[in-house]
Amino acid sequence: MTYTQSPWSLADLFPGIESPEIDLAFQRLQAQVAEFEESRAELKAEIAPEKFLAILQESEALTRAGYRVYGFASLGFSANTQDQAAQALMGRVQQFFAELQNRTLFFSLWWKDLDETNAARLLDVSGDYRYYLEEMRHYKPHTLTEAEEKIVNLKNVTGIEALTTLYDAITNRYTFRLEVDGETKELTRGELMSYVRQADPDLRARAYQELYRIYGEEGPILGQMYQTVVRDWRNENINLRKHATPLAARNLANDIPNDVVDTLLEVAQQNAPVFQRYFKVKARLLGLQTLRRYDLYAPVSQSEKVYDFAAAAQMVLDSFSQFSPQVGKLAQRVLDENHLDSEVRKGKRGGAFCATITPDYTPWVLVNYQGRGDDVATLAHELGHAIHSMLAEHHSLFTQHACLPLAETASTFGEMMLVDRLLAQESDPTVRRDMLFRQVDDAYATIMRQSFFALFEKQAHEMIQNNASVDELAAAYMQNLKTQFGDAVEVAEEFQWEWVSIPHIYHTPFYVYAYAFGQLLVLSLYQQFKAEGEAFKPRYLQILSAGGSESPETVLTRAGIDMHAASFWQGGFDVIARLVEELEKM
Repeated sequence: MTYTQSPWSLADLFPGIESPEIDLAFQRLQAQVAEFEESRAELKAEIAPEKFLAILQESEALTRAGYRVYGFASLGFSANTQDQAAQALMGRVQQFFAELQNRTLFFSLWWKDLDETNAARLLDVSGDYRYYLEEMRHYKPHTLTEAEEKIVNLKNVTGIEALTTLYDAITNRYTFRLEVDGETKELTRGELMSYVRQADPDLRARAYQELYRIYGEEGPILGQMYQTVVRDWRNENINLRKHATPLAARNLANDIPNDVVDTLLEVAQQNAPVFQRYFKVKARLLGLQTLRRYDLYAPVSQSEKVYDFAAAAQMVLDSFSQFSPQVGKLAQRVLDENHLDSEVRKGKRGGAFCATITPDYTPWVLVNYQGRGDDVATLAHELGHAIHSMLAEHHSLFTQHACLPLAETASTFGEMMLVDRLLAQESDPTVRRDMLFRQVDDAYATIMRQSFFALFEKQAHEMIQNNASVDELAAAYMQNLKTQFGDAVEVAEEFQWEWVSIPHIYHTPFYVYAYAFGQLLVLSLYQQFKAEGEAFKPRYLQILSAGGSESPETVLTRAGIDMHAASFWQGGFDVIARLVEELEKM
């Protein structure tokens, strides 16, 4: 089958954004919530196991129905952030779900407060729900009273959720002007960023300058929005919930011990010289005295190979199928069901993501495909996320999703499988060399860049607590870049505004270390694959199939990985260092 670029279809969820079925879904949800509320009187310490399981199943059914509506609204907004009907529906569901959450809050509060003996009794019969229930109890020290929890849920709708929706609406309407071959083009951010990977050094510089001209002009207001995000995070997670640090709140959500994340970030800082060596190699091959930040993703040859979408989709599917026919069929399911939005268009959310709504539905994938090698890699990455979800779709809604750090496993592994296939079929030595350099470029972007984002977030949260101005935050970010690059890369002043252009630090504080965690984990797994061949595959698929039904530590220990050990993280950097040594000999 030949695939073409198109928007996705959301018809599996609802016929349209103003269809009567949506109002009917809201009405049914109201009835389901009312029915669930009746179970409150039955929640006693001595509750029978079968009654407890029935209430859990009712909770899951209610949540599935809710996610269907919320998912439709969110995907519709992502497809066109400027559409007023999509904006209105998004606002409606956020308000509705805050109220729904408040009305069903009693169950989680009762479960967290239950005595250890009865909790253990019910855990023993909870089956696939077990880890979900265990995780809920981990939050017991950070849980507020029912009245307080309800207030937090309600204030989020018109507070932090409204703010991040506004950030998306503002930044996704930006257009950028760039002169290319004598013609001034008006571009989306995704289109603009395709020029930073092109061979023309002046074009690369002007693309970045235009990006941060716009973000720099908006920097004071976007910076204030970020200050508000950080204050909201501290108010809730430190002042109210009593987490030890802002980062600790994210670590608990990921079920990753604090010492593991601290070790990961420390090892990343210690290995900054590995990438600094790489950037010096790249500067030499580009004929530059010192690499400029503009040149970070420059191709090392004049090759500007473009892949049409049909060929790219087939390459990705073939690379997955070569590893495992089952994996290839799962990826194909996304395309065959028209759950992929690959077009570039104004108003559409930038970047890329995979959204799993419930186990009943094939995930939806959004990319902004423009034909470059990194676009093909992004397609493989996001379809990898979808494969991960589908391999775990036999679990409950509450246990399908892997935690954020493990959620990057299949996506990053998928990229590496694609690169292997591209290298195997590419005969042009300049294109092959570009691919090898792109591998290290991508390792930098996924590991070092994201680690230093996390380090900046830690610093920024502390600075904002001490009343730092937006300009002071920009100066701190500039110092972060200089520490990261050392004397290997010249950083122009406009890059001080890069931080206000990173949606993750607004939407999900401290999300970013998950990328570094996932990439270093995959480097370890990929080494096992290369050493063991076919014998590795069942164990790898078992890791993915676990989804979120077990703790990350349990899943990784079974794979022979000690995530507490600095040596494990260093092993990933050692793989990169060996690749840099090869490139230094060129």
